[in-house]
Amino acid sequence: MATARRSTVYFDPAVHRALRLHSAASDRNLSEVVNEMVRRALKEDLADLAIARKRRNEPRHSLESVVKELRRRGKL
Repeated sequence: MATARRSTVYFDPAVHRALRLHSAASDRNLSEVVNEMVRRALKEDLADLAIARKRRNEPRHSLESVVKELRRRGKL
């Protein structure tokens, strides 16, 4: 693994407290917890982007037309 890099991040107090509690409960340090959560978020974003790329050429529908069609079908 590459050498860890230091960075200053300012968390909302409630988020910081939740991270500290999660860290203590999982017996890991705060850096490990934050790194894992950031990795998960980035992986999820990559998956979302891949899906969006695959669906890029699908027809687009306005919200109004979808609502109108759902009402016509009795779904709304």
